[in-house]
Amino acid sequence: MRLKEELPVDHHLAAVYRYGAGFCGIVLLVFAALGFADALSPFDTGGDTIAGMSTNVALSTISAVVGVALLAGAVIGGNFASVLNMTVGGLFVLSGFAHIFVLDRPANVLDFGMTNVIFSFVMGLVIATFGMYGRVSSKLSHDNPYWRRRHFEQAPSEREPASVLARREAGDELDARPAP
Repeated sequence: MRLKEELPVDHHLAAVYRYGAGFCGIVLLVFAALGFADALSPFDTGGDTIAGMSTNVALSTISAVVGVALLAGAVIGGNFASVLNMTVGGLFVLSGFAHIFVLDRPANVLDFGMTNVIFSFVMGLVIATFGMYGRVSSKLSHDNPYWRRRHFEQAPSEREPASVLARREAGDELDARPAP
């Protein structure tokens, strides 16, 4: 399955994926810029806090790379942005879980504190939600391309007008000629 087949380029969901990736990318770039402005050594774990979170140059570099990736996803848009948002969101949540176990230990090279862990969980859920919007739900509308992909046997009949469906269910012969 190719990504471009599911979602038309001009579909309204593409805007949600773009804006979500762009917003979260900008937030991460601002955090990275503030971390670089603090100018700690790359793996220093005794620096100041920025926006309530501890940081060092390594964490700022990772934040900048992920922020730029999300902005690239916002520029590309469509399914690429959606899949990127879901992937990055999942990685943020996994990072939060991983860093819970290294708090106050020498393995905490990114200088994570509890506020960083909470931010990682919240930001991961926000990014993933932007990526899953309109794709994951039990009540997708029938004009949604993801609903059509999952229900391909019903999708052709959903495109027919209600009058044609009613006549077909009643057993009437449908005329091959178009209506005047």
